[in-house]
Amino acid sequence: MKVSGFTIIRNAVKYDYPVVEAIKSILPLCDEMIVLIGNSEDDTLGLIESIGSGKIKIHHSVWDDSLRSGGRVLAVETNKAFDLVSADSDWAFYIQADEVIHEKYYDAIREAMVRYKDDKQVEGLLFHYTHFYGNYKYVGDSRDWYNHEIRMIHNDKQIRSYRDAQGFRKNGKKLHVKLIDAYVYHYGWVKDPYHQMEKRRAFVRLYDNGADNHPIIVKKEELYDYSYINSLTLFKGTHPQVMQQRINRMDWEFEHDLKRKKFNLKDHFLYKFEKWIGKRLFEYRNYKIIKD
Repeated sequence: MKVSGFTIIRNAVKYDYPVVEAIKSILPLCDEMIVLIGNSEDDTLGLIESIGSGKIKIHHSVWDDSLRSGGRVLAVETNKAFDLVSADSDWAFYIQADEVIHEKYYDAIREAMVRYKDDKQVEGLLFHYTHFYGNYKYVGDSRDWYNHEIRMIHNDKQIRSYRDAQGFRKNGKKLHVKLIDAYVYHYGWVKDPYHQMEKRRAFVRLYDNGADNHPIIVKKEELYDYSYINSLTLFKGTHPQVMQQRINRMDWEFEHDLKRKKFNLKDHFLYKFEKWIGKRLFEYRNYKIIKD
């Protein structure tokens, strides 16, 4: 069985992406790692080269900044990276630059890859998600955060990245996937408030054709205000080993009153129902789960 990892990255230093940690977290599961570096304003190339792994294959791309609707350029670049995956690979493991896999899930991921390697009905593997917010001890627990995403796909080039590269489809149809007992730890909302604000401005420009008039651009605040969140809870687990140095370097403070919830009546009911029953009503799913 051969496994290829793949990811895209641009301006990793400028926006303080944990892309080194992301790549390192899946390297033990991969035989090669495709890293597609976009035209950057910093030394993203040097950062990736510093990992020093012979598995890493660096390629370069120029992003089409005219694709400013719904983050479409992210899917375009992700497809470019996927197309660079070796033809003889069985699986392609997609990781975004702010996502990290905990080593405790390696066995479960390997078992699923072996089990479904030759099962043509299974087009991908679906992961659970934990979304950190503000710092490394809080996680988002409202409906604003997605619960699952496809991060492992068979090496079938008819599969394409969908919308803003959050999921995948094949010939425009949802993939048939198996939900596995493994989590992706998402750190996209954990960085110092300055870099978080700079990243948010950059993302607005990727998603919004009228970005120049967007409040986050017009107001020009230097620091991101983490207090605008509807609900958080404490993280009770451990972080991946590759994240420990980054966590130790944290140099900002953020505290949150866990009792404070900012919901309208409808969202309050749905939140309470989900916590009580353990099921999310009216959840958007860009996949079809194959039941055992």
